[in-house]
Amino acid sequence: MTFWQKNKWKIIAPVLIVLVLAAAFVFGDRNMPKQKDPAEQTTVAAPAEAPEQPTADAPVQTPEQPAATADVPDDAETEPTEAPTESAPEPSDEPQTDEPAQTDTEQPEYVSPEEIQANATGEYEEVNGMLIDTGTHKDKYQTDPVPEGKPIPVEPEDVEIGNTEYTCTLSISCATILDNMDLCKEEKRELVPEDGWILKPMTVTFYEGESVFNVLQRTCKQQKIHMEFSNTPIYNSAYIEGINNLYEFDVGNLSGWMYRVNDWFPNYGCSRYLLQDGDVIEWVYTCDLGYDVGGGYATGSE
Repeated sequence: MTFWQKNKWKIIAPVLIVLVLAAAFVFGDRNMPKQKDPAEQTTVAAPAEAPEQPTADAPVQTPEQPAATADVPDDAETEPTEAPTESAPEPSDEPQTDEPAQTDTEQPEYVSPEEIQANATGEYEEVNGMLIDTGTHKDKYQTDPVPEGKPIPVEPEDVEIGNTEYTCTLSISCATILDNMDLCKEEKRELVPEDGWILKPMTVTFYEGESVFNVLQRTCKQQKIHMEFSNTPIYNSAYIEGINNLYEFDVGNLSGWMYRVNDWFPNYGCSRYLLQDGDVIEWVYTCDLGYDVGGGYATGSE
C-alpha cells in the first residue's frame, strides 16, 4: 500500500472542509439580507409612520392636527412662527382706524333747544304769592299767575288734613246740555235731568286742608252719583272726566266739566284749590269751552 492510499483521506478531508467553508462564506454572503445602517432605518421608518396615521384623522378631529405636525420637526417650527407675525399686523390696523370714528360719533350728545331753554330759565320770581318762572311766565305746573286777590294754588302733598270741620255749598249742573241736545250723543240724552240739576245746591262738611276735589269725591260717593277722574301729574291735580256718566266730548268737541268757586273759574286743577269756610262750589258742564257758562276757556274771565 502506497503513501497516498494510506493517507489520502487525511489529506482530502481538510481540503474538503476548507472548500466547504469557503463555499459557505461566498454563497452565504450573497443570500443573506443586507443589514442597513440604524440611521437609515430611522429615516425611512419615520416618514412611513408619521404621515399616514395623522393625515387620515386630520379632517375629522381638529385637536389631533397639532400632534401630527409635532412629529415633523421642520414643518412644526416654521408654521407657528410665521402665523402670529402675519396675523398680528391685521388686527392692530383695524382698531386704529375704527376707534377714532366711533369715539367721534358717540361723544357728542344732542340737546334739544327746549332742554336748553328749560335749563336756562330756572329763575323764579313771586307774583301775587306764586313762584313764576321768568322764562315761561308760569309756575312749575304750567299755571299762569293768579289774578290779584284770588286764592293761590297749593300742592296736595304739602297740605295736612286737620280735624277742624267747616261747611261749604256744592252743586252739579248740566243745564247747558238742554240747549244743545242736538249735539248730545243719542245714548247719553236720557242721562240729562229735565231741569239740568244732577245735584242741587247743598251744604256739605269738609275738614281743614281739604280741596274742591276732596269734597266732590266724598259727596258723590255719599249721594251715589257716578264720578270718574284721572290724575294729571303735569298739572299736579285730578281731572274730572265724567259725572253722572256724562263725559267730556259727549256734547261736541268743546264739551266737558268745569268748576267755579265763589263765581270765579280758577285757572288750576281742583286738587290744588284749598277750601275756606263758606265757599260756594259749582260744577258745571260746558258745551263751548266755558263761554256758555261764563268761564271763557277757563281763563277766569266773567
